[in-house]
Amino acid sequence: MEITPFFQQLRTATEQARRTVQTTFAALDEPLLNYKPGPEQWSILECLEHLNRYSRYYHPQLSKAVASASAATGPEVVFGWLGRKSLESVKPNDARRHKTLRHMNPNNSRLRKEAVLSEFAEHQTQLLELLTAARGINLNRKVVPIEFFKLLKLTTGETLQFLVDHTQRHLQQAERVRQGLRVELAV
Repeated sequence: MEITPFFQQLRTATEQARRTVQTTFAALDEPLLNYKPGPEQWSILECLEHLNRYSRYYHPQLSKAVASASAATGPEVVFGWLGRKSLESVKPNDARRHKTLRHMNPNNSRLRKEAVLSEFAEHQTQLLELLTAARGINLNRKVVPIEFFKLLKLTTGETLQFLVDHTQRHLQQAERVRQGLRVELAV
């Protein structure tokens, strides 16, 4: 089956996210990965742990959605109002801070490098498998409950896009922390 631009863009971004963590962040020592630019700001590991927490919820939901989906019958992905709002809240290039739900907020967590990095890599592999499994299904059926209010649902396509954009957003945040490390170490 042909890989459409939607899936190709998500696969490319997911593979890049996995590579970035393996090459850029895995090379840092644990104390550097736990460095916090400020008391309410996240360390690199906290950024990755936040993504792990989202993946723990959304990946099983997506697996169910993909397993029960019918074949595609129309446009690849149509974004509804809620989907557009969700994507707006996680725009990768928007550095504005947003309030995070307490159970999704890893601030001041005691995190171990190997545990967080290996779980992140595992989640990215799972996401790539979900992307492969989702090709050819109806991506526009609202079947994935939003984590914080389960009565509201996103479509499978919206959820896939949300996860990829959310990952990119927090990897950019982690990169800003890493850039700050270079400044801190130079002083």
